[in-house]
Amino acid sequence: MAQPATFTNKFGMEFVLIKPGSMVVGKFQPGVGEPPKEKLNRPTLPPSAYKTAAEMSQKAAMPGFTVQLNKPYYIGKFEVTQEQWQKIMGSNPAFFKKDKVKDDAARHPVENITWQDAQAFVKKLNALDKQHTYRLPTEFEWEYAARAGAEEDIAWSDINQLAVLGGTTTSPIGQKKPNAWGVYDMLGNVWEWVQDYYNEKIFADPVPPKSGKEHVLKGASFTGDVKNATYMTHAAGPGNGFDVGVRLVMEKR
Repeated sequence: MAQPATFTNKFGMEFVLIKPGSMVVGKFQPGVGEPPKEKLNRPTLPPSAYKTAAEMSQKAAMPGFTVQLNKPYYIGKFEVTQEQWQKIMGSNPAFFKKDKVKDDAARHPVENITWQDAQAFVKKLNALDKQHTYRLPTEFEWEYAARAGAEEDIAWSDINQLAVLGGTTTSPIGQKKPNAWGVYDMLGNVWEWVQDYYNEKIFADPVPPKSGKEHVLKGASFTGDVKNATYMTHAAGPGNGFDVGVRLVMEKR
């Protein structure tokens, strides 16, 4: 059956349909920048140094691996807000609320939550909505939705249009442009918990670990800059706490 491209549940949480497809994960092709051939008015390294650097970069390169997502799923159009968390849980754990922000804190993403807090939210939401199943996205579901069809990492020139970065507090959801599939704030604002355990590496493995010390965070936070804003690598919680939130996946029961 055809599914609507977007859906809003009875708690005002909006979701975007993500269709099946594939992507290459863990691809790393570092380059070596050499100075221009013309004479510079500053010291440069000998040619042998750049040759060595190029050899080292080739050894560090990784081709990545293909991930196939076979089932459609809905992902949150926005990060879960403080208002939505309060409505479901009856409390608001966020640090950036009330007089700590200059605008409506209810529209800011909830943060200061652990992975276990996120699971408790999911459990309560599932008990209240019998028509749908909610859960944290897997890392691959999160990254596939964040890329929105892009094969390479996001260009720095595009980051400032999409990512909430370089601030001193969180921002209300949806202030920047959405990605190509209509999903907002997947880079910046708050780190987002996903279901998977962290593998102690900069990239995901083809098969996520079944256990670990921490869980994966994706997407960077408002405290970062363009170097942090990438969907291709991952981090581990609990992070700073005050910049860690969540985005959900929804499926029909």
